[in-house]
Amino acid sequence: MFDIGFLELMFIGVVGLLVLGPERLPKAARTAGLWLGKIKRSVSGMQREISAQLEAEELRQKLNEQQKKLDDSVRQVQRDVESIAEPDRPAEASDKAPASSAEQRLDDALARARRAPSEADASEAAAPNADEPTAPSASDKDASSR
Repeated sequence: MFDIGFLELMFIGVVGLLVLGPERLPKAARTAGLWLGKIKRSVSGMQREISAQLEAEELRQKLNEQQKKLDDSVRQVQRDVESIAEPDRPAEASDKAPASSAEQRLDDALARARRAPSEADASEAAAPNADEPTAPSASDKDASSR
């Protein structure tokens, strides 16, 4: 804070002794020390509060940046899903008023995507490949072990 050396302290002490006298100088020095301590504590408290507020502001800015990036990514994915879902829409659905929301279109696209693999699995189960050997069933294993 202040760059006070021994010579300056000695000069202040001599002037204080001459002005206040030997009876009041210790009490004045004690009071001055208490006031300096209070000032230092309040200044350090303010510095801590200011640095905490600056850190909080930096975190808010980083959080806002991440939120913007996330929102942009979500919008991009939504556009991609909508562009994929658009060609699959029947002609009569496109003639209707576009009352369905983007969420409804997203749900429809997800439902079609879920149905497509399950329909493929059903067709494979109905017509097994002749090249693949079939695994023996539990009854076949029991019969062969007898």
